[in-house]
Amino acid sequence: MSSRPKKIGVIGLGNMGRGIAKNMIKAGNDVFVWDIKEPARKSYTKSATIVEPQEMSQKCAMIIFVVPGSPEIDAMMKGKNSMLAEPKRGLVLYDFTTSDPVYTKKLARRAVKKGVAYMDAGMTGGGAQGAEKGTMTLMIGGDKRVFKRTSPMLAPVAKKLIYLGESGTGHTMKVVHNMITHANFFALSEAAHLGRRAGIDLADLIEVFNNGNARSFISERRFPDHILSGTWDGRSRVYNLNKDVGMAIALADKLGATVNIGRDTYAYIQEAVKQGRAEDDFTRLYPDLEKLDRKKKKKRKQK
Repeated sequence: MSSRPKKIGVIGLGNMGRGIAKNMIKAGNDVFVWDIKEPARKSYTKSATIVEPQEMSQKCAMIIFVVPGSPEIDAMMKGKNSMLAEPKRGLVLYDFTTSDPVYTKKLARRAVKKGVAYMDAGMTGGGAQGAEKGTMTLMIGGDKRVFKRTSPMLAPVAKKLIYLGESGTGHTMKVVHNMITHANFFALSEAAHLGRRAGIDLADLIEVFNNGNARSFISERRFPDHILSGTWDGRSRVYNLNKDVGMAIALADKLGATVNIGRDTYAYIQEAVKQGRAEDDFTRLYPDLEKLDRKKKKKRKQK
């Protein structure tokens, strides 16, 4: 990266956005931030410039969206006072959300008409902790020339950038990636409950997995860090899992793909939502897994 400070914006200062903004500031950039919640903005009064999205689009070379999803970005890109009304020449928007690739392509087309590049970048690599440490991997879709030009600017927040192709491919990969991640969580949870019924301690089961072929990020980090530790702080809500796997199922239906394991995963998540647990940290579903088994409930009713 050039020694000259880059004007970079971050919109959305939640679990992921906080770490991204912090690392951009730490790298010596001239950082602009925004969040709809005033308390989230307050801690940046000395380290960054707090401006609303429209003004940010007039001053920054690159803006990163770390908001819930496409609808929130859509709203910022509409109307006379939108981010596309008078954008800075050469502005690049990076969409770090987990979103429907079809919606992403729609937003990208709208931006391009205004001379603004729109890149989709799915995030992975340790969740909020990865964002905090700047060690994420980004799955990127969009104009390859823009990707090459802006890659150095993303270095403070990601250790690995993987360019996948045209607009929407980054978010498609993220949807596929999250389906696997969440399916792994429930598969390991099932295995752990089976082991428990057979008299195997959870810590022992995880140790064996992590020293054998069944190891995964879920066994190496999620269970030790957030479940065995008793902290239950995976920092992702059941709501997020429902959104992620729901998008994967919808995409599979559009493309005619087989995702039976994904559908079983979705059944667990939807039962949790039905039970009013959408705002719970997802790690808290592990001890109650058997209460989320619809098939077991059905068998009990039949008896």
